[in-house]
Amino acid sequence: MTKTYHFIGIKGSGMSALALMLHQMGHKVQGSDEETYYFTQRGLEKAGITILPFSEENISAEVELIAGNAFKAENNCEISYAESQGLPYRRYHDFLGEFMRDFVSLAVAGAHGKTSTTGLLAHVLRNITDTSFLIGDGTGRGSSNAKYFVFESDEYERHFMPYHPTYSIITNIDFDHPDYFTSLEDVFNAFDSYAKQVTQGLFVYGEDANLRKITATAPVYYYGFSENNDFVAYDLEPSTKGSIFKVRKGDKELGSFTIPTFGRHNVMNATAVIALLYTVGFDLNLVHQHLMSFKGVKRRFTEKKVNDTVIIDDFAHHPTEIIATIDAARQKYPSKEIVAIFQPHTFTRTIALLDEFADALNLADVVYLAQIYGSAREVDNGDVKVEDLAAKITKAGCVISVENVSPLLDHDNAVYVFMGAGDIQSYEYSFERLLSQLTKNVQ
Repeated sequence: MTKTYHFIGIKGSGMSALALMLHQMGHKVQGSDEETYYFTQRGLEKAGITILPFSEENISAEVELIAGNAFKAENNCEISYAESQGLPYRRYHDFLGEFMRDFVSLAVAGAHGKTSTTGLLAHVLRNITDTSFLIGDGTGRGSSNAKYFVFESDEYERHFMPYHPTYSIITNIDFDHPDYFTSLEDVFNAFDSYAKQVTQGLFVYGEDANLRKITATAPVYYYGFSENNDFVAYDLEPSTKGSIFKVRKGDKELGSFTIPTFGRHNVMNATAVIALLYTVGFDLNLVHQHLMSFKGVKRRFTEKKVNDTVIIDDFAHHPTEIIATIDAARQKYPSKEIVAIFQPHTFTRTIALLDEFADALNLADVVYLAQIYGSAREVDNGDVKVEDLAAKITKAGCVISVENVSPLLDHDNAVYVFMGAGDIQSYEYSFERLLSQLTKNVQ
């Protein structure tokens, strides 16, 4: 009898997506995690996947263990018990490296834009042909008959090194995860090693100077706005409904494309998808059709309205991502005040990129800050406080608490952009409750 897969840390974005995919492929799946609500668990609950609290009782020889990368014997009772009993377990990325061998695999790597681009690629391809996928917003789909597998390829701690994808997009290289990477050169070396494992085609953003240095055994195709790229996006027409643009490869025009998303970064994400699917041999008329119906991924420029107040929720937690999110907000809402509410994620990142965070946030009209959200993998030594960031921001409103978000009410004709990778959504929910109490009219 086939064993049940038990996911240690099932609410993690990659773990929940993998659990959903295996469940849909007919496997028995369960998992454990902290009891605190996380946005990925709704999909697990809807699928009927059991979520248990962490406990040694969950671990036995009757389950096949897949462990989230954040969990170790010293911080998790299930890992500790498995090791004490000699029960084997595999890390998420090691399992995935083996799993993808049965498919034509299409990966998306990069410091920023992985989840949005993976979501777009998966959306288009699944509407053309049977496709399995894993997206970093916790979404997964599994089909035992699928030929293609789309997945997100994460560079943190070089987790992508077990992967040997058939094709891969790399959106950019940037210095992040300073708790692991020592420098931009260290990040580059990781991506360069990964690129050499791609077997049939690599699609990289050609206006990233570091990506131009990448070497690979598979053919490398560059995409971008500049003429020195293999795939060139041009005649860009941004609007409050999205963006229209054309793409050509050399002298060959591939057509005009429309996306319902905002910001130049999303045009580049779409161009990467177009380039890859054209090269693999898919009908670009179908690609054009399904690009238009993409509704985005979770926590990436996710919008809602409370009465007439527009609220945007975004996972942006790096200065480059903040710049892109504010740019997208200005494209869609050119006449509104952009109010940014940002929660720094990890003390190490805040220290390493303090000035860059300030410069990025100053692109908003007003900035409010939440307390720094520390990662489970680090200790707060008191080296940085959110007030240190506030002192560098010229557009600062104030530091707010989840118990009191009333300062956000001091704006008319505004769009509120909540950004962060921690628990910034709790601040957003507090604001929504405050608005609903005032208006009693939630859409």
